[in-house]
Amino acid sequence: MPGDENGTPVTSSTAPAEPRQRLVTLDLEGVMTPEIWIAVAEESGVDGLRRTTRDEPDYDALMRGRLALMAEHGLTMSMVTDVIASLNVLDGAREFLDELRRRTQVVILSDTFEQFAAPFMRQLGMPTILCHSLVVQDDRIVDYRLRLPDQKRRAVEAFRALNYHVAAAGDSYNDSSMLRAADRGVWFHAPESIRAEFPQFGATDDYGELIDLLTAD
Repeated sequence: MPGDENGTPVTSSTAPAEPRQRLVTLDLEGVMTPEIWIAVAEESGVDGLRRTTRDEPDYDALMRGRLALMAEHGLTMSMVTDVIASLNVLDGAREFLDELRRRTQVVILSDTFEQFAAPFMRQLGMPTILCHSLVVQDDRIVDYRLRLPDQKRRAVEAFRALNYHVAAAGDSYNDSSMLRAADRGVWFHAPESIRAEFPQFGATDDYGELIDLLTAD
């Protein structure tokens, strides 16, 4: 261990603080991809599946409702997979992510599921994503498994504990704890009601402005 002129060890608490490396965390649906459950609702005609994390802050209640509706209407994993295969990322999303990744490290933190996200990750150039998983039996979605409860917040806290400066962007209630945990939080494509409820965060609907907000000194 290095020491000072008197031979006293210099620890991280006494050494000069170094500028922190930067990291951006992003939500997926509504920020770079369409809302998958809304697309499933449109294809199946089950309007109850239009409800998203923009409407329901309680994620477990939202998912239990979705699973019940799928069971009631006999909707299969194959049907959902076909819907997802027909979707493209949002206009400008790939270009936005490519430019952001040229400037800084990026991790996608999403409450979607690995089975849903895979086609979009290929469209986006295989960025890193941390998300949940579905339990599928006989082509039916019967349950879901969280990677961690409140995983977006906990991931940001872990990155900051690793001495990263974290900027985060999302669009829904389930992103609010991620934005609060970050050094900088930005709403993107968020409804006015959510922006008004959390006015402490920046807000934009433009990818170029979002890059500037996330990478500003």
